[in-house]
Amino acid sequence: MAVRVGTSGWQYRDWAGGAFYPSGCPQRAWLEEYARRFATVESNNAFYRLPERATFASWRERTPAGFVWAVKASRFLTHVKRLRDPQEPVRRLLDRAAGLGDRLGPVLLQLPPTLRADPEALDAVLRCFPSRVRVAVEPRHDSWWDEEVRDVLTAHGAALCWADRDSRPVTPLWRTADWGYVRFHAGRAQPPPRYGRTALRSWAGRIGDTWPATAEVYAYFNNDRGAAAVRDAEAFRRLVEG
Repeated sequence: MAVRVGTSGWQYRDWAGGAFYPSGCPQRAWLEEYARRFATVESNNAFYRLPERATFASWRERTPAGFVWAVKASRFLTHVKRLRDPQEPVRRLLDRAAGLGDRLGPVLLQLPPTLRADPEALDAVLRCFPSRVRVAVEPRHDSWWDEEVRDVLTAHGAALCWADRDSRPVTPLWRTADWGYVRFHAGRAQPPPRYGRTALRSWAGRIGDTWPATAEVYAYFNNDRGAAAVRDAEAFRRLVEG
């Protein structure tokens, strides 16, 4: 099983000065330094402002062969439109992200916590994506934990994003695709928001028990404060690589 481990973004000022990026490393070189240490990243800035295709293309050129970019879909689709009228937002996202070429990995749809379950709207969104594009969905309202929703995800080969907060799952551990996606939002270890070794070992076990050796699983740490994400990602990678 290939578990690709990275973080949700790489442009955090408190990672500089030796916390993760070496002292004296200029911000313009942070991506190259990140890609020297990790083989994947989740571009969460695309959620706030979708980059131009040229920006995605430049990111491709600055990362090595085999590097994988996960792209968090624009909030225009998920939070403004709330999954309605998805054709144009999805087309624009894919057109711009095409600049990543062979580096493009999964697209993440993180839903707002106030959005209640709407299997028909989710189905319509997923139909807009070509089968070659992997899509992960992270609902954040408990009404989504329903068999109809699970069936929609499974029918499209879309992964339910397994999410962790406070070192425990906050989503069902459904396997809805032949690949997986996991996000770590905040651990309970000291100093916050770090993850302890017991929590990370439990997650490595869940992943190993769920997917076969041939599967690809993407795992991203979103607990960026104080360089917690990169430290926990490195520790988790060591666990899953065994």
